[in-house]
Amino acid sequence: MKLLDTALIYDVQQKILVAVDCIIFGFDSENLKLLLFRRKVDPLRGSWSLIGAFIKNDLSISDGAKQILLESTGLENVYLEELKTYGDIDRDPGRRVISIAYFSLIRIDGFNKKIVEQYDARWFDLNEIPELILDHGKMVEDAIVKLKDRARHQPIGFNLLPEYFTIIELQKLYESIYQKELDSRNFRKKITSFDILTKTDRKDKSGSKKGAFLYKFNKDKFDKFIAEGYNFEV
Repeated sequence: MKLLDTALIYDVQQKILVAVDCIIFGFDSENLKLLLFRRKVDPLRGSWSLIGAFIKNDLSISDGAKQILLESTGLENVYLEELKTYGDIDRDPGRRVISIAYFSLIRIDGFNKKIVEQYDARWFDLNEIPELILDHGKMVEDAIVKLKDRARHQPIGFNLLPEYFTIIELQKLYESIYQKELDSRNFRKKITSFDILTKTDRKDKSGSKKGAFLYKFNKDKFDKFIAEGYNFEV
């Protein structure tokens, strides 16, 4: 039996495009935001979209995601984690496209705030997200679910807050992620019970004359805490 030529087998297969969409959440010390930009190509040119494009043939998926984020927003050195693959047949009116979504949570003031505006991108509060193209709304919903689950098992504020912070600032971060108000007394009691925070003698007096004590993460205890695992339900 004659074997089919390998090149011929590949040539006759249906051509499917592969894209990457980046779901970039940012925290600005008060609110959780989502980075969007105006779609640059037809169909749906000019509509609000996640940061995305087609993968180039000479790049891996993960490297392509970083390159797309850089070329579309100017942001670099952003840690991206793969979320999910979206492949409904009719998800893109232009052609059959499979999209691999990546997500990240960054501290906005750790980057040049003006740089994204140069790329026609903009940060939106989660409760003010405009209508998004295709299935991007579903991607955002899935990423938020993932983010909430991550917050239950990792003290994510370690990379999203300044070196010194108040308990109130930490609480605002968790309220932004869970999208609900938390009881201040219960939150303080639970977060301090983990023994991963070091209370300093410094105070933040921007809110009152008495001021609020500043804390910092204890890295050694933090690493041990992560290794042991925990469930931070709020």
